Amino acid sequence: MACRISELVIDAVDPEGLAVFWCAVLGYVEVGREDDGSIEIGPPGVGFGGPQPTLILSPTTDPRPAKLRLHIDVNPTDRDQPAELTRLLTLGARHADIGQTGEESWYPLLDPEGNEFCLLRRRLGEV
Repeated sequence: MACRISELVIDAVDPEGLAVFWCAVLGYVEVGREDDGSIEIGPPGVGFGGPQPTLILSPTTDPRPAKLRLHIDVNPTDRDQPAELTRLLTLGARHADIGQTGEESWYPLLDPEGNEFCLLRRRLGEV
């Protein structure tokens, strides 16, 4: 038997704002809240335990460390990469400078709290 990723936990200064951003990016909805202020978001009608992991936005007051050692990659599902890049930037993502050459097939981005993620080129089907 193997494991699979069921949840990704992201520390957030503003869990509400980050939940709104990632719900818009991924087409997720809120699936739960905890007494500590954590917000869980996931695929509509599925939530925890489905084929895609949920995200838990966990409140913190700790400053963000330097470069994170893990980041999220996303792929467009219903448009090409340039159109998706425009949509993500409109939602509040920002370009990230990670020393890229300009020849990469992906775009390094930052979410509203400065967490790195990449927009990949290949279109994936919806789950």
